[in-house]
Amino acid sequence: MADFKNVAPIEDFDWEAFEKGSSAAAQTKEQQEQAYDSTLNKVADDEVVNGTVIAINKREVIVNIGYKSDGIIPISEFRYNPELKVGDEVEVYIENTENRKGQLLLSHKRARASRSWDRVNEALNSQEVIKGFVKCRTKGGMIVDVFGIEAFLPGSQIDVKPIRDYDVFVGKTMEFKVVKINQEYRNVVVSHKILIEEELEQQKKEIIGRLEKGQVLEGTVKNITSYGVFIDLGGVDGLIHITDLSWGRVNDPKEIVELDQKINVVILDFDDEKKRIALGLKQLTPHPWDSLNADLKVGDIVKGKVVVMADYGAFIEIAPGVEGLIHVSEMSWSQHLRSAQDFIKVGDEVEAVILILDRDERKMSLGIKQLKADPWENIDGKYAVGTKHTATVRNFTNFGIFVEIEEGVDGLIHISDLSWTKKVKHPSEFTSIGSQIDVLVLDIDKENRRLSLGHKQLEENPWDNYEALYTVGSIHEGKIIEMMDKGAVISLAEGVEGFATPKHLVKEDGSQAAQGETLEFKVIEFNKDSKRIILSHSRIYEDIQKAEAKAEKKTRKASAKKDEEPAIQNQAASTTLGDIDALAALKQQLEGGQN
Repeated sequence: MADFKNVAPIEDFDWEAFEKGSSAAAQTKEQQEQAYDSTLNKVADDEVVNGTVIAINKREVIVNIGYKSDGIIPISEFRYNPELKVGDEVEVYIENTENRKGQLLLSHKRARASRSWDRVNEALNSQEVIKGFVKCRTKGGMIVDVFGIEAFLPGSQIDVKPIRDYDVFVGKTMEFKVVKINQEYRNVVVSHKILIEEELEQQKKEIIGRLEKGQVLEGTVKNITSYGVFIDLGGVDGLIHITDLSWGRVNDPKEIVELDQKINVVILDFDDEKKRIALGLKQLTPHPWDSLNADLKVGDIVKGKVVVMADYGAFIEIAPGVEGLIHVSEMSWSQHLRSAQDFIKVGDEVEAVILILDRDERKMSLGIKQLKADPWENIDGKYAVGTKHTATVRNFTNFGIFVEIEEGVDGLIHISDLSWTKKVKHPSEFTSIGSQIDVLVLDIDKENRRLSLGHKQLEENPWDNYEALYTVGSIHEGKIIEMMDKGAVISLAEGVEGFATPKHLVKEDGSQAAQGETLEFKVIEFNKDSKRIILSHSRIYEDIQKAEAKAEKKTRKASAKKDEEPAIQNQAASTTLGDIDALAALKQQLEGGQN
């Protein structure tokens, strides 16, 4: 409204002339209009001035700039300032002092835009806290209206904690700080997070200054990881390690807490600068060992659940937070090396005997084999020397086979006690792990809890028969089954094997016998104790050749002396006939061996 306090009344005003429309009255009217116009602000189009809000409705804001008429601005131009009220002073841009309807056209948006770049630069330099209107989402963040400029709010700069839903911020007016301006492209980056951090930093200093070990504080679960839980103590974070969440075993922290949950925690430790704060949750409750039954003692049987498995044993929880270890050696009377997983698994309910109970150290050792009788207590009666049993092959060594007759009763079959006839280089040639094998108890070693066993002793010793069959000088058919530098292994009848050196493998034509050939062999040595038969192929035709040469020599001698006295001739003839008979016998023996 115009201000009339400085307008003086006209003392000699001619009302009659005014009524008749005289020029004097008209002149007086012009004077009045000049007087009226002198009371109004002088404004022009495209000018930025300050105005006062005089009325607000759902669609418009009425602003008085001291002109002859008030201006109307759409309320949408004030979305960034939802707290706008009557009496507030605002900047407006004069678009037209008088349109066709005689209205004053104003724009708050253009007024802000005309000065926005200067103001946003001032805000960056002075680090002023400004207000902005969150218009919409965009890739990686939000678009914010600041002084009429569209600024970028990165998602990482919205809050100190991760934002799950950006849409909740759209349409809100928030406080920001300008953190970056690209003058060339006129890009503006703002941050709301920096304001929160400044506030939290101040709170953090106050909180850290009051921290003490053992102090109990309330915090909010901020983040959950596989190794622990981060707690917001009101501007400063602390970590509850997974081992400090509960006295019992915790596989996943989410079993104990959930995000945004408010919990009480105790301060366990912090570094000198108090940047790393270790918190505890389980420490707020008594230790389960303190409430363990006072009557519990070594030798008692307890029940529990397998919570953790390792190769060396299993941890059994007999009460929340109270665990005992069953070492693998206490799971079976067997001394055969095995893994704990062979006996029990996680989740199994088991009974065990308390072997060690240390309440001060909070340690307990348990055993399950003690629930069964020790098989070695009556070993002499059950597995007496000379008794026959069936065992399971458990392991091989170069010198023998370890077997298990029953759980806890192990024995060794020496490699020399596997077969009477076959030369076993390694036990894997004779049997396989897990197979069943018949054994005879040879000896009992109670101190080492092991039996000496034999397998070949279940059969008669065939070498007693071989001694009469493979006499020195006898000839047998054999097959060369293995060639070595030192000679060859010869397979004979009855499954027995002999050995021939290279010089005894030369055939009559001078060639060397080869693996796989079947030839006649003469026994040149037999040793029952060492189970050794030495053979020769070349000795057969060598002996024949020697006999024939000897007979021929004697024949020549007899012919040379045929003119001598009869007595001498008869003697030579007799000798020659004897040699011939011996040669015939040798050939007959050879033919018999071939047959």
